[in-house]
Amino acid sequence: MLRSPGQPFGLYVHVPFCVTRCGYCDFNTYTPAELGGVNPDAWLLALRTELELAAARLDAPTLNTVFVGGGTPSLLGGERLATLLRMVRDCFSLEPDAEITTEANPESTWPEFFDAIRAAGYTRVSLGMQSVAPRVLATLDRVHSPGRAAAAAREAMDAGFEHVNLDLIYGTPGESDDDLLRSVDAAIHAGVDHVSAYALVVEEGTALARRVRRGELTVPDDDVLARRYGLADVALSAAGLSWYEVSNWARPGGECRHNLGYWGGGQWWGAGPGAHGYVGATRWWNVKHPNAYAELLAGATLPVAGFEQLGADTRHTEDVLLKIRLRQGLPMSRLDSAERERAEGVLADGLLATEGDRLVLTDRGRLLADAVVRTLLG
Repeated sequence: MLRSPGQPFGLYVHVPFCVTRCGYCDFNTYTPAELGGVNPDAWLLALRTELELAAARLDAPTLNTVFVGGGTPSLLGGERLATLLRMVRDCFSLEPDAEITTEANPESTWPEFFDAIRAAGYTRVSLGMQSVAPRVLATLDRVHSPGRAAAAAREAMDAGFEHVNLDLIYGTPGESDDDLLRSVDAAIHAGVDHVSAYALVVEEGTALARRVRRGELTVPDDDVLARRYGLADVALSAAGLSWYEVSNWARPGGECRHNLGYWGGGQWWGAGPGAHGYVGATRWWNVKHPNAYAELLAGATLPVAGFEQLGADTRHTEDVLLKIRLRQGLPMSRLDSAERERAEGVLADGLLATEGDRLVLTDRGRLLADAVVRTLLG
């Protein structure tokens, strides 16, 4: 498998464990009752084998970033997360300033946990906050108390983490503008250097989708979502957190380098059940269930469920789709003559602006980013 030279290379590790399944979540996660034979220790053994196979396949690239996501990585505890990072270091070289992130749920963290993972070498923590409104947390089936996420963020910073992210969700059925503003305010006052805010997507097959379909809950319309986004943006910007991607705000230097790798066309190996990777022109995805994942790796077989070769047209579409969402914008040179002509119309509509040779979304354009992409690509 050939890597493209001169691009950052990252590692994503998917932890499939959760205590309960949140009603809105369609990620590849499993509760203890759904797992059968695979526990965290057995999963770590299988993961080590995948990392060894990956390093051999790739000729042991140097990693710029490592991101441990899920699921609920913090359920592994500090000792296992330290073991995981040691395994990564055994198989790969890391840049001296590599960004090493783990996601965490507030209810499964405590001061000693943050001390342990900071000592192990993690440099960044991303905490699922969602909201401080009890009714919103209840609708989302989140089990942490309203103030726990901000408290966990302060514990992480006390442990020496300079980079801490709080994830917010807006547009939950029953949420008010004030609910969102109080959540944003709590994130700001926690002192973190990064906040993500995503509109709730009601995914088919989830418990939340079934409740909406039965008429128990009403999803806010697009105008409400746009207003909530604007409220969050104004508050975060006033507090010194600037948008650098449509759904992400950071203080200078607080941007998530791993995600910037995704958005900027970088490459990464995806390890763990259901993880996706992208190397050269190949995208692949692993088998989803931890039992099947462990069984394949017990036979020293990469746990790949499928793959695709991305042609030039697909890579161009994704390049436009991802780069237009960034504050630095999309270089005009990435567009062909027909796309540049269509860009003139979007500029006239006030959804894009030019900064040098780049096309950058305006405030109104950020609300319609997907429509901008469709127009550019024709």
